[in-house]
Formats: sequence, C-alpha cells, structure tokens
Amino acid sequence: MKASKKEFIAEAEDLLFECQQLVIEIQGTYQTALNPDTINALFRYMHTLKGLSGLFGNKGITDISHALESLLDEIRLGKILINDTIVNFLFKNIDILRSAIDGVKEDQEPDLTEDINNIKTFRTSLQEMAIEVSLHGLIDESIVKVLSEYEEHRLKTNIKSGNGIYLLKAVFDLSTFDKSLEETTKIIKSKGELISTLPTSADVPNGSIGFNLMFSTNMLLNGVKEHLGENIEVLVQGKQTVVQPQKKQEQSIKSTTTTVRVDIDKLDRILNTIGELTLAKDAVKRIGKELADAYHYSPFVQDINKISQTLERKLTELQDEVLEIRMVPVGQIFSRLAQVIRRYSREIGKEIELNLYGEDTELDKSLAEEIVDPLMHLVRNSLDHGIEPSEERKKKGKKENGRIVLKAFQRGNHVVIEVKDDGGGIDTEKVRETAIKKGLLEPDAKVEEREFIDFIFNPGFSTKDVVSEISGRGVGLDVVKEKLSALGGFIEVYTKKDKGTTFTLTLPITLAIIKALIIKVGQEKFGIPITTISETIAIELQDIQTIEWKDVYYLRGEMLPIISIAKIFNIETKKSDFSFAIIVGFGKKKIGLLVDEIIGQHEIVIKSLGEYFKGLSGFAGAAEIGRHEVLLILDIESIMEKSLIKQEGASRV
Repeated sequence: MKASKKEFIAEAEDLLFECQQLVIEIQGTYQTALNPDTINALFRYMHTLKGLSGLFGNKGITDISHALESLLDEIRLGKILINDTIVNFLFKNIDILRSAIDGVKEDQEPDLTEDINNIKTFRTSLQEMAIEVSLHGLIDESIVKVLSEYEEHRLKTNIKSGNGIYLLKAVFDLSTFDKSLEETTKIIKSKGELISTLPTSADVPNGSIGFNLMFSTNMLLNGVKEHLGENIEVLVQGKQTVVQPQKKQEQSIKSTTTTVRVDIDKLDRILNTIGELTLAKDAVKRIGKELADAYHYSPFVQDINKISQTLERKLTELQDEVLEIRMVPVGQIFSRLAQVIRRYSREIGKEIELNLYGEDTELDKSLAEEIVDPLMHLVRNSLDHGIEPSEERKKKGKKENGRIVLKAFQRGNHVVIEVKDDGGGIDTEKVRETAIKKGLLEPDAKVEEREFIDFIFNPGFSTKDVVSEISGRGVGLDVVKEKLSALGGFIEVYTKKDKGTTFTLTLPITLAIIKALIIKVGQEKFGIPITTISETIAIELQDIQTIEWKDVYYLRGEMLPIISIAKIFNIETKKSDFSFAIIVGFGKKKIGLLVDEIIGQHEIVIKSLGEYFKGLSGFAGAAEIGRHEVLLILDIESIMEKSLIKQEGASRV
C-alpha cells in the first residue's frame, strides 16, 4: 500500500472517529442543552473529510461527505431541528463512510450514488425554519447587516431562549491585542456564548484597536459588568431575573498537540529489530557466562558482564517505550459499541441503560482493532437474545429499562473486558434440546451446566426460532471464540436464569514481545506464553486418575483435567514416575499440560508460520531463542479445546 493511501486512510479514520464521538454527544444533549460548538465541530470535521478525500481523488467519499456537510450546515443554521431520526441518520451515514474507507484499503470504490441521493431526499423532507424571531426593533439594523447567517441564527436562538444580548466595546493596545482579545473571549465564553466579534474604529485612539463583541448570557447586567467592566450596552433584556451559574465551555474542540501519527507497521518493524537485538543480548550474556567459567571473574569478564547488564536494561526500556506507543484506551472501542447499542435498541423498541467502566484501560492497537467485531457481536447478542421486552420484564418484577454494562480492567499482563446484561439469562434446557437435535449430545448424557453453555460456541448453534437483523447474521459465537483463541485469549460465560449473562473476555495486553516459558517434551522444545499460565507444579504420575474418560489430578480439592503434550503431538518420551504440569487457562477453565522438563523463561517475538502452514492446529507461531534456535509456540486455547474432545472421544471408542 502506498504511503499516501495509508496517510489518507489514517486521517479519514481519525476524522470519522471524531464525528462519531460528536454525534454521540449530540444524541445525549440535544433535548436539554446542546452546545452549538458541537454541531459546528461536526460540520468542520465533515468539511475536512470532504477536502481530504477530494485531494486524494476519492470521488464517492467526497460527494457523500459533501452531501452530509450540506445537511449539517442547515442543522447548525437552525433550518432543520435535531431529533432521534436525524441522529440515527447521521450514525448510519458514518457507517457508510467507514465502509467506503475500508473499500479504499482493498482498492475498491463502491457506488455511493444511491446513498448520496438518500441524503439529499432526507434533507429536503426536513427543511423548515425552526426559529421564527424578528430582529426588527430589537437590534440596530447596522449591526444585523454585518452578521453572518450563522451569527444571526445564534442571535435569534438566544433571544428565543430568553437570554440577554449584550455588546461589549473593547479597546486594546495594538501590540498586544491578540492576547488581550483571547483573554476577553475566554471570559465571555465562560459566562455565556460569544455570538460575533465586530471590528470598530469609533472612538479608538491611535496605537489601539477596537472590537464590538456581541454575546449572550442569562446573567444580569451587574454580574456581567463585574467580569467585563462598565463599557457594556444592553441590546436585548434577558427574561431571567436571577443569576445562573454557567458551565465553562471548552475553549477548543481540538487543541494544538505535540503528537504525531505513526504507522503501526513501522512499530512492528522496530519491534522485530528489538527482537533481533534481544537475541544478540542473550548471546553476549551467554558468552560472558562461558568466559566466567573459563577465566573466572577477571577485569575483562567483569566488563563483559557490565556491558551485558547495561544492554539488557536499555533494551527493556526501549521495548517498554515502543509498546507504550502502541497502546490505545479501550474507551475508543466502547464508544463504538455505545453507538451500536443506542441505534439498535431504538430499532427493536427496547429501552437500554448503558454503563461504561474502565475506559482508560489500555490495550495494544492491533488487538484493539481485532477485538471490535467479537465485542460488537456480543453486544448485539445481549440486545437481541438477552434483554427481554418491557412487558416481559414488568411481569418478572424487573425495571422496564434493560441494562448493559461494558467493563474493562487490567489483571496482571492481561486486559479483561466484560459484557454484562440483566436479561433473561441463557436457557440451559433449551441449549440441551438444541444440542441433542443437532447430534452434539446423547439424550441420556449427564453433562454439567457449564458444559451445556459451551455448546453455544459451536458453529451454527442458536436457540432462537426467528432470525433477526440484530444478531442473526449468520455469524455465531463460534466466530467470537475462534477470534479470541487466535489472539491468545479466552472467553468465559456466567449466566443465571432471569438475572442475566456476563461474557468475560481475557486478552494479553500485547502480542508484540512476550515472555514465554520454554519447556521440553522428549527431544522437542516448545514455548508457552506466560500470559496463559497460572502456575507450574511437579506431580507423581500415579496420582493422576481417570474419571468419565478424562485424566484428572486433584489440585487443592478440585479436579484439574490433565493432558499430555507428548500424546497430543505423538512425541516419544522416556518413562518416568513424575512429570511437570503447566496449569494454563483462567477461572473455571483450567487444564494441566504434562511436560518432561521446564527450561526457563525467554522474551520472544512471535513470528507467523506463513501461508503454507496456515490453519495448522495447536501452534500460534514460531520464535527464535539462544544460538539461533527456532521453536514452536503453542496455541493454548486450541489445545485445551481439541485435546479434551479427542481424549473423551478416544476413550469412548
């Protein structure tokens, strides 16, 4: 992909994200106290997107953003009143723009003619003058003549709202007027709304510059003069008789920043270089140890050790800094999910209360992008399958409004994301019936409730009779689980009838550079990501029991399933009375992997196995350690799932 195209995509995605955030803000405030700066900012971002796409020759995106810009212009001028229909329409077209930008990545240019015509038709159907206020006799004609259409609209809006309209005559020294004018503007914005700044030459001494600043506020004249001085004229008397505190408005929607955008591929290349340097560092460390064995601790050997320690420390610092650059707050994902919840809840007629927690929790950028679709599916699942209709909730003694909670927090080297609803929960009996119908379960089989729930992750598994547009899109929870597995994560489900369901996703913070436990089975070495390991234990093989065709080991009073890595990969090993068990997984979903030897920890960079080995089960990739030794990294999630099935199935046969 060309650098120019990458730059366009990155900038366009940023602009759309800002647009989405502003529409969410409009949705939450338009009925009470919509800030006009929010509409203006949305208009400006759409205008910028139009110019950017035109510069890069993307005609379809240019035309549709221009059509949306025209719609937003009429909204900001008060010619179209904001309501739920308009908010949902804006959300829909942001999604259309996002799809069009995704098409640019694949060198596709979709035909947006129908979408553009829909915007024009929609705009025409809604046009109406929302503010019917005459300025005749209220404001001097000489002032009204120099106002822009937007300034006149804001003037009428504030008069209709009952705010007082004031004119401040301000004279500043010519050499410092810019700073003085900025400070005065800040004061005005903290007390009300600045409508217009008009230069004036009347009664302005030499070496000075004058401005007439028209502003609105619901404060009384005396209160205004306390902050801005005596040189204030009342143009329209406000209807309010008490001083109302004003919320301080944001000074700027996007302030000057010292940050720069970095292509994630460039960071990946830096991390690969760090990985190579890590190998060099390990080599220096090994050479130092060999020299110490040969020459003891001579001054030369001590210098080698000092250099090795310095190299290790600085590499760790460099690695941490690069990984920090890759981090993004989970709040970016939550805001997109909030949009989905608000839109679809209206479509299906369900009132939803949304609570967000842990939005500042950070996750690797590449992981954040990959986890959006699984989370989107879980949210739709909660809306469609989980939350009951209002009437049904009332019969159960619940609040009419359903509740969805999105929560993120850090747990060690993992990020945990929860999607929780207070709906009807998963009907385990219906899951059992569906599993039997699909041949996944024998009618007389005895299965624990937790194992019932695991059936929902089977391809094409659904307990819903009618497919809806919200969650029934041919993509099931099996895809969610596969995606989590590919990212080195886990998914757990907690459900209770009529109380609700919680999906808990556990992910490594980053997949870039990780620590791995190097283990040996027979003559083969493998790596296991430390993020998947809860503990390691030494066990005597005679303590392993077989219960219901499964090998288990009693660990602190609980049955722990045991799987031999040697059996999984058909590796020959020497017979021994004891072995090491690597306990992997989280919560109730744990398993012990039997290995012959634990070699130690290494920092590794996982490399893909390439297209030739794509789909090879059990391996997440490969890494290089020591003296350019290549070893395979185990995919713990797939091993846990498939080995248990294999063990049970083989035992029954």
